Amino acid sequence: MRASSSVCQHSDAVALLTDSEIEARLSEHPGWERRGDAIAKTFERGDFVGSVRFADAIVEPAESMNHHPDLQISWDKVTVSVATHSEGGVTAADFELAAKIDAIA
Repeated sequence: MRASSSVCQHSDAVALLTDSEIEARLSEHPGWERRGDAIAKTFERGDFVGSVRFADAIVEPAESMNHHPDLQISWDKVTVSVATHSEGGVTAADFELAAKIDAIA
């Protein structure tokens, strides 16, 4: 099952980060990695119920930022992919959302 947003726009004008800026920020966010024009992390949740509950918990921070990740849910894992679609790549807003997701994990 794959749920994804069609357009993700952060309310602030956000500039794309350079490759070196992305790598530096990734070093501050264990488990997150670059995947194309996004950053992603897989969270192990133990079972399907845990995976779905975790995905549901991501809704509030994503909505509060108006910044919506792509989610891939499997039986015991949720893979979260974050990009600023309106900018065509990775911005500071992606790392802000990644930190909020880590905090609820």
